[in-house]
Amino acid sequence: MELFARPLFLLYALPAIAGALVLFWLGGKLKRRAERILFSSQAYAKLTADLRPQTKWRTALMVLAVFFLFVALAGPQWGTEIIEVQGSFAQTVIAVDVSASMRAQDVKPDRLDSAKTMLRMLISNLKDERIGLIAFTSKAFIQCPITTDEDALRYFITSLHPNMLPVPGTSLAEPVKLAAHMLAKYPGQKALILLTDGEDHSPEEIAAAKEAAQKSGIRIIAIGIGTKEGTLIPDKMDAAGNVLEYKKDKQGNTVVSKLDEDALLALAQATGGAYIPYTSPAQVSAKVEDSLRDLDKTHSALSKHAAYKTRYQWPLVIALLCLSGYLLWPRGKRTRKEQKR
Repeated sequence: MELFARPLFLLYALPAIAGALVLFWLGGKLKRRAERILFSSQAYAKLTADLRPQTKWRTALMVLAVFFLFVALAGPQWGTEIIEVQGSFAQTVIAVDVSASMRAQDVKPDRLDSAKTMLRMLISNLKDERIGLIAFTSKAFIQCPITTDEDALRYFITSLHPNMLPVPGTSLAEPVKLAAHMLAKYPGQKALILLTDGEDHSPEEIAAAKEAAQKSGIRIIAIGIGTKEGTLIPDKMDAAGNVLEYKKDKQGNTVVSKLDEDALLALAQATGGAYIPYTSPAQVSAKVEDSLRDLDKTHSALSKHAAYKTRYQWPLVIALLCLSGYLLWPRGKRTRKEQKR
């Protein structure tokens, strides 16, 4: 336990008290000098015979007032109290496609690594967002629950990789439905950032996904990554990153993966969101930030922690009492009762 929150102020008290004493000494010296110039010693004694004598107690009160003032500034503390940190945050879920097609290298170094670079940049700028992370193929799974912990989000974004999930294929409806479930307890307008090449093996489920997003007040910001011309999907690579073999379908034909914008545009338009074609991490991050600016925020507690109670009031009261004593100390002529003593 630290007895003072700002102990440096105790050191400042020493020169402050020394300065006050020097001022008192200089004032007394100047006063005596003026007395010698203006009056003889006998005349001055007669003039001040009925006045109260100067006392060191009054000076001591001023010194004590200065001392306890600095003690109050130092922030004495003892005992503990629970401090609750609160904030207002909008709610957003990020869903990232981790299917095999995200290995395609029509966006360098590949689609998924480009997406991860953009997301790391994005979460660094979203200070007023509570964010969750979903990874999906034909099924969607929560990678990080909705949180304000940027380090946790960075860790889970970095850990994303193609085929990390045990189910192949791609379904855009699955992450939308899971995001609706994650965001259901939050009121107002929320957002889902859907980052994918748009290929969908379950297009018949899109209508249900739109309805789920609309009911939950979710605005879908769809980011299409890839090119319309498409490219081959690396299937096997060596340690140096060179492609040894490209992905083939069940008939043995080499698979070409192309960006499919139609479903992404439909989801974005149906929910009042936006479709953003991937260009560069900085450009896409800035556009996503603009799309999230007017989301509704909720006020909630972030954390609770124990802290020492500040007790500055006690020395401050003592300082004020000493200062009051200094200012109210009797001066002027002595009463008859005092003169008889």
